Formats: sequence, structure tokens, C-alpha cells
Amino acid sequence: MLELEEKVSAEQAVILGKTKAPAAPAEPASPKIGIEDFGKVDLRVGEVKFAERVKGSDKLLHMKVDIGEAEPRTIVAGIAEAYTPEQMLGRKIVIVANLQPRKLKGIESNGMVVAASVEGGKPVLAGFHEEIPVGARLK
Repeated sequence: MLELEEKVSAEQAVILGKTKAPAAPAEPASPKIGIEDFGKVDLRVGEVKFAERVKGSDKLLHMKVDIGEAEPRTIVAGIAEAYTPEQMLGRKIVIVANLQPRKLKGIESNGMVVAASVEGGKPVLAGFHEEIPVGARLK
């Protein structure tokens, strides 16, 4: 019983901001790459103009993302368990713009959304605290 009381007290302290939540264990770093390899990845700021759940999937969202090109990009992302289509509309996100297209549930995806994830957790989208134009390149 005392263990349960201590656990609940610790959780309440975190909620009330009296202590910090324990940090998730860090994953080991991936093998190092050269700056030339990093330069090959085209990371862009995009704004979600359209979003809907993919029929027959609990995890996938189908989005149209403006990255400053003539037409918005079609991107399918496995973020539907963490974000609703309504939460995505108008949101600025980071995408990998130069991946080979890939079909997911019959929809051709032309990019990948950048998100952080922890084992067993839901994805958390990379975003911005300040205003940035669509199409801006991350470097």
C-alpha cells in the first residue's frame, strides 16, 4: 500500500510541476555520417493543406502539404494514432522532400514527415516556435 501511495504522490508532483518526469532512456547514436551525406537529405518546411484518415488503416493519414512548389505534395504518414486530420490542417511540419515515392495503401507518398518517437510511444512531430515560410530548407 505504501508503494502505491509513493507512486501516486510522485505522479502528482510531476503533474503539479514540483518535479520533472523521468527522462526516457536515450537510444544509442547511429553511425556517424559525413556532411556530404547529410547534404543529400532535403528537409523542407511544409504546411498541411488537406488531411484525412486512410481507409482501412488506423495508423495512416493522407495529406496534401505545401512546400512552395506549384502543387502541394501528397504524403502518407503513420501518425493517425497521435494526430487527427483536424489537428494537422494549417500546421507547419518538416518533411524529407527527396525520398523516392512509395505507395502506401494504394496512395503514392512523395515525402516523409519528420517526427520523434520513443519505444511504445506515439510520434511527436518536429515543428517551429517562430514563423517560417513554407519551402524553407533546414540545414
